[in-house]
Amino acid sequence: MKVFISHSYKNESLAQKIAEILKKAGLDVWDGREILPGDNWADKVSHALNESDAMVVLLTSDSLKSRSVRHEIEFALGEKRFRRRLIPVLVGSPDKFSGEDFPWILNHLKTVKLTESENNEEDLKQITQALFEDSSDTATTKS
Repeated sequence: MKVFISHSYKNESLAQKIAEILKKAGLDVWDGREILPGDNWADKVSHALNESDAMVVLLTSDSLKSRSVRHEIEFALGEKRFRRRLIPVLVGSPDKFSGEDFPWILNHLKTVKLTESENNEEDLKQITQALFEDSSDTATTKS
């Protein structure tokens, strides 16, 4: 399974931690580090989204203001292969997010919640578990 990590550039270090944990679990991960100076950013992101089977979206005050993150979420919601494989990760206290910034549809998806201090490997493994749970549920549904 190839996983796309959607995040604000301000959350790069957390995205990298999550990518490493997902890779240790045997998943193929795209987190934006593959974009090199001079590359067409939009083409690289578009290609990665089209190749991905799942998305982890880091929801922070910065990412919720990002048009790019919004577009990536909209893409995943419109693709059947992302069904049950769009994992929102709420970083920080839910109280700090305003209702107008938070995409309403994400309230209906299984969400992993991390406090800002929960950025250790054990807590971040919840994301891997959510991806594998959704993957096995999908396999069971198809049988």
